[in-house]
Amino acid sequence: MGLVPPCFITEIVEKDLREGKYQKLLTRFPPEPNGYLHIGHARSIVLNFGLALDYGGECNLRYDDTNPETEKEEYARAIEEDVRWLGFTPDRVLYASDYFETMYQCALELIREGKAYVDDLSEEEMSELRAQGKPSPYRNRRVEENLELFERMRRGEFPTGSRVLRAKIDPAHPNFKLRDPVLYRIVHAPHYHAGNRWTIYPLYDYAHPLEDFIEGVSHSLCTLEFENNRAIYDWVIENLKGKCGLPLSPRPHQYEFARLDLTHTVLSKRKLIKLVEGGFVSGWDDPRLPTLRALRRRGVRPEAIREFVRRTGISRNEARIEMELFEEVVRDDLNPIAPRVLGVLEPLRVVLTNYQGEEWIDAPYWPRDIGREGSRPLPFSQEIYIERSDFSLDPPKGWKRLAPGQRVRLRHAYVMELEDVVEEKGEVKLLKARILPGTLGANPEDGIKPKGVIHWVSARHALPVEFRLYDRLFLTEDPEEGGDFLKNLNPRALEVKQGFIEPSVAQDPPDTRYQLERLGYFWQDPVDSRPGRLVMNRIVPLKEGYRPQ
Repeated sequence: MGLVPPCFITEIVEKDLREGKYQKLLTRFPPEPNGYLHIGHARSIVLNFGLALDYGGECNLRYDDTNPETEKEEYARAIEEDVRWLGFTPDRVLYASDYFETMYQCALELIREGKAYVDDLSEEEMSELRAQGKPSPYRNRRVEENLELFERMRRGEFPTGSRVLRAKIDPAHPNFKLRDPVLYRIVHAPHYHAGNRWTIYPLYDYAHPLEDFIEGVSHSLCTLEFENNRAIYDWVIENLKGKCGLPLSPRPHQYEFARLDLTHTVLSKRKLIKLVEGGFVSGWDDPRLPTLRALRRRGVRPEAIREFVRRTGISRNEARIEMELFEEVVRDDLNPIAPRVLGVLEPLRVVLTNYQGEEWIDAPYWPRDIGREGSRPLPFSQEIYIERSDFSLDPPKGWKRLAPGQRVRLRHAYVMELEDVVEEKGEVKLLKARILPGTLGANPEDGIKPKGVIHWVSARHALPVEFRLYDRLFLTEDPEEGGDFLKNLNPRALEVKQGFIEPSVAQDPPDTRYQLERLGYFWQDPVDSRPGRLVMNRIVPLKEGYRPQ
């Protein structure tokens, strides 16, 4: 099975290659380095790099860096790191800013042919005339005057925003995008990659088709919001092919697909910046965020993200995908690789009155259905911790955990029954219980039928852990519901518990993912966890109704 599921784009690619329209498939992933990548970008990454791998082509990572005021080297480095983390190796790492001289020469060519002009209107005046379908009073400037003004713009003789270069197409075109779109604007700001060489910068609609054409891209894939921009894409290429160093053919073509959208989160850079800079999260790698580095820190594997893109498919139909599906894919990815271990998030101490010393139980890592071998020594002692929620003084009907007069099995160990409850100020502080001799391990022939199975750890041997339980970032599927998305933030998107985990994890590689039975999938936080101070993130909870096997 290919990385990219069969879809309308694979049909186009196969047809073009079969008919010899292109000798080789060349795609590109063209992020603007003005922020960190999020899960929405994963669809474009998998699509562009996956097509190249599936059809023996190539894929460039190209920074669409035409806006010096918002772009940073930090973002560019993080983007490449995230792409490689997802499992893809760019054939080339390129920068749109390296083509600025070619783009400038192409702009001069358009001016000489009477297809572009320098406009002095303010942004407000230009917007008003475009809305009315009326031409700018500067539209009919002489070619010589436009050339002189544009060269002076490049030399930095005019202030930021005072003049622009516009395409001379049609001020009243039915497609608003073609109403003499802006090609260049003046910005007096240093560029993170190009330095201080430029004071004019091309806009996306002019730069993007030229970047594709210069690189020899065959299929330029973008999301549906750029569908109307395709007309400008084609206008730029058709009016410049065979000129200023560009070939006549083959030329790239743009195709649009639906972006990936997800419930209970936001995938807008503007909103993500607001969350980070407003202190609503701890940073771009806060595991509550949908950024790739946040998902990576949370413990989601790149294999799960690639599979999520494959399952949700590529189409032209806009749809918001349920967070439940993403969580299901993550669980499916972790289930066969995450050893089962015991941990307690909210510990309640239990003293076993008829047990002395300690013993080490050979406990399997895997349930029978996984089909894997492996076990670890699990210590058992007189004092253990159980989950506070696994005990009730006044249990509801159908309660299958510990309660007065109700036996339970300790996972991998003995059947236990309650003897006494120690309370302080109405709060249960300690349980006294006894084990039933001869019940070590599940033994259906012992005639004892406990109500249920609960997890536990040995108080003497367990390792203290700060557990961080992550949930959906927003309470509503659509965070925009009600207007202000910040009002829908989930106050329990992060809960911190001070608990314990069995000691076997101390010997494991720090990137080991575990299933804590009945609690979820966890791993060590790669930033804050260290020997002697374990911090574990819950990657994803278990499905409701889970029962240990």
